[in-house]
Formats: sequence, C-alpha cells, structure tokens
Amino acid sequence: MTWLGHGTVLIELDGVRLLTDPLLRDRVAHLRRQHPPAAVPADLDAILISHAHRDHLDLPSLRMLDPAVPVLAAPGATRALRGSGHPVRTARPGEALEVAGIAVQVTPAAHDGRRMPFGAARPAVGFVGGGVYFAGDTELFPGMAELAADVALLPIAGWGPRLGPGHMDARQAAEALALLAPRIAIPIHWGTYRRIGAPEHTAEPARAFTAHAAELAPDVQVAVLEPGETLEITP
Repeated sequence: MTWLGHGTVLIELDGVRLLTDPLLRDRVAHLRRQHPPAAVPADLDAILISHAHRDHLDLPSLRMLDPAVPVLAAPGATRALRGSGHPVRTARPGEALEVAGIAVQVTPAAHDGRRMPFGAARPAVGFVGGGVYFAGDTELFPGMAELAADVALLPIAGWGPRLGPGHMDARQAAEALALLAPRIAIPIHWGTYRRIGAPEHTAEPARAFTAHAAELAPDVQVAVLEPGETLEITP
C-alpha cells in the first residue's frame, strides 16, 4: 500500500496495480498540496473512483495517467469522466465485479457523490478487493460490520477546519474500525491539501485516530503513512 496523499492510494496485489481517486496535482482550485509532488504511477491495471467530488475525481490528474487504463467509477461520476480519455465502467453499490482478475465488491457509502454544484444527489461507493477496503468518503453505516477486509483505508479528516455531512473525523473512523475489525488500518484523507492562506496541517488527526483506535479497536494495527510512503503487508 502506497499512500500518495488525500484519497489516493496505490494498491499492489500479486502484481496487480490499482489506484484510488487519483489527485496528483500540487494545486487544485483553492487547495494547495503541502507535501512534495505525488509520483505519477505507471503500469496501472485499473483506477477506482469513489465519487465525483473534485478532490476525488480530478480530470487533470487522470490525464496524467495512461489513457488505456480502465476506470471503475460510482454512478454519479461517469458523466464527468467522459473527458478523461479513459474507458469507464459504472460501479453500483452492491455489485460484485472482476477488476484485472481480482474480485471486487462495490460497497455503499453514506456520502452525496454528485458532481458539485449541480445535479441530483447520486450515490458514492467504496470498494473491497483482494482483502483491502477503500472507503472513499463516507459516514458510518450499519453495513460496515458485514464487510470482510484484512486492510482498511479509512478517511479520518478533510482539507478544511470543519467536516460536512458524509465524512468521518478521527473518532468516527475509529468507530468504523470497531465495526470492520480488519487486521491493519491505514488512515487517509488527512493533512495533504490545505486552503490557500490557511495554516499548514499537522499530524493531529492521525494521532487522534491512533488513540481512538487503541481504545475502540485495540486488536487492529494502525499504520500511519506520510504521503509517498509504502507499507509492505504480508498475509
């Protein structure tokens, strides 16, 4: 698992390379990256898009990647992806699909996944494949307890001082961890981008998540990565 920052994770499973919600630019609208530039992954087998918000579906980032790589995307994201140059397949909550030879379960997500600011509400999704759960953006939902994953990639914060509906803070992410009961948890969606003019982020969300996880899910190993850092996981 290589966390490239925000919701972007390079997942390597027995030679298969999957990339989640690629956000690779130094500046996105009013947000600036406060870490070194993200490496642009090559030799990808598929790209997973959880929803259409611009910090998860970034067309300029997608255009940095090989256009032949297929995209598996939430229903609300497929229209925006027409300009990406990639072949696109819709992923609906509850579907079981095959991606590059790996069985992938498309999970629900409690998050409005529409392309802002227009359009009707559309579902966001998460993905479970190869024993890895990528939550995208979500609140807690009861079905989390039914997801079977060895590794959980969980959002624990955002890019601003407050979180709106459809997100988890560090405490809520630890509560999700208690439902999921994976072997390893990697916190994502924190500390990478900040608003122009805002103070730099600190590691406080990761510290808080680690402390809450120790209380609520003590059997789970929490691995805090810096953007660009890789965690090797053995069966």
